[in-house]
Amino acid sequence: MDAFSDLRFFALLMKEGSLAAAAQQMGITPPAASRRLAQLEHRLGVRLLHRTTRRMALTPEGESYLLEGTRILADLDALERTVAGARSTPRGLIKLAATLGFGRVHLAPALSAFAQAYPEVEVQLHLTARPINLVEQGFDAAVRFGDLPDSRLTARRLRANRRVLCAAPGYLARAGTPQQPADLLGHQCIVIRESDETYGTWHLSQGARQETVKVRGMLSTNDGSAATTWALDGRGVLLRSEWDVAPHLATGQLIAVLPAWQLPPADVILVHPTRSDLSAKTRALVDFLGTWFARNTLPRPQEAGTPPSA
Repeated sequence: MDAFSDLRFFALLMKEGSLAAAAQQMGITPPAASRRLAQLEHRLGVRLLHRTTRRMALTPEGESYLLEGTRILADLDALERTVAGARSTPRGLIKLAATLGFGRVHLAPALSAFAQAYPEVEVQLHLTARPINLVEQGFDAAVRFGDLPDSRLTARRLRANRRVLCAAPGYLARAGTPQQPADLLGHQCIVIRESDETYGTWHLSQGARQETVKVRGMLSTNDGSAATTWALDGRGVLLRSEWDVAPHLATGQLIAVLPAWQLPPADVILVHPTRSDLSAKTRALVDFLGTWFARNTLPRPQEAGTPPSA
């Protein structure tokens, strides 16, 4: 038996007032309860009770053991309720990672509403352009785009999203509108540097037809907002997630290029480490963001050659 079990046994014994009554509560025989008490006193090396056939009286050591033990058991019960409550009631710190642009524009308002709905959850939002390893860096969740590369993670799609090619009307008026993927080789293309392996490589498909184009341009960056600014200024063709450029496409500030061709999807997904005992705070965040983004739709993009609606 461990020390906490012994404490609970002794507290029950004193509450019931006799070995027979304590044994009945524990579902054991009175001789077994008597042996349990003897083993406890032997382990501690002191006598805890003065016993006669009619009554039990605490020794000074027994009184101290009961008094301090009751306090310790109360603290232990409170601790267990707190820990167990974290699984049933959303509370505590949750660390969430996201990209800079999406985090600022779309995730920050959602988390503001989440904080109002769950005031006992402290949210720490980490925005970065660098890849995040949730498991190694201790994050509870992250918002990503596209496929899920890590088998140690569980994903929930927050919103369908696609990538689009687009350019400003002024640029297309000067440089012409691409009609086929190969035409992009003759255009200034604004490239977002995400990794050395995929830098400037655009994959397009149309049915069973697949095209890969290695584009070039005078401007490149690791920041999507900067790239969008350049596209709005007419500096070239941009490949960007629809969530980022949808307002500009809707107003005609940017025009969709090669709209009949598909680009790799960029679905917005929330990922978290795969666990069977997911905490209540993470469950609440996953469900809340799923509902939040399901209510938000993106404007329809404007295609090249189509005048913007009034």
